[in-house]
Amino acid sequence: MKVDHKKEIATYSARLGVFDVVEVPPLQYLTIDGDGDPNTTAWTDAVSSLYPLAYGLKFLAKRELGRDHVVMPLEALWWADDWASFTRERDPSRWRWTAMIMTPDWITAEHLETVREQKAGPRTGDVRLIRLDEGLCVQTLHVGSYDDEAPVLAHMHDVVVPAHSLRMTGRHHEIYLGDPRRVVADKLRTILRQPVTR
Repeated sequence: MKVDHKKEIATYSARLGVFDVVEVPPLQYLTIDGDGDPNTTAWTDAVSSLYPLAYGLKFLAKRELGRDHVVMPLEALWWADDWASFTRERDPSRWRWTAMIMTPDWITAEHLETVREQKAGPRTGDVRLIRLDEGLCVQTLHVGSYDDEAPVLAHMHDVVVPAHSLRMTGRHHEIYLGDPRRVVADKLRTILRQPVTR
């Protein structure tokens, strides 16, 4: 049976116009780091290094472990020295990021090394397997262009988080539920998530 973690993990669902406080379970990811504007080759090289490994691991697990899973959507952690670069000032040149794809727990570092030897990408050697425990988070669904996220993020940071007696911790997290190569910008669906603490 093929496992689809998007359907099994509740926090891969969010509601448009609603800011939910959720508990995100610890999850394992393929990751690669970078910085600067995502509309550059640095981001493209990172993403084109992640996907071949994600699919290679899927087929290795099916062949060697008898376990099949749906390759998860692209995600990213974003941060900067000043949060205003994501909201009021919207300056991508100051952003830093970790592009990532959630990977089932039955995938190991040894599996990654096996697949890495068979795949060639611009930054295949930089991909790591990590475990991320975000815990308590505020999240919502954004529909539209990535460039239109700023007002939603500003409302999350400046209104929603304080209203729930929370404060922001960790890195802003986005889950891309649509492929920008195939979906028009105003129909893109993105989960916007912010780790918080009480």
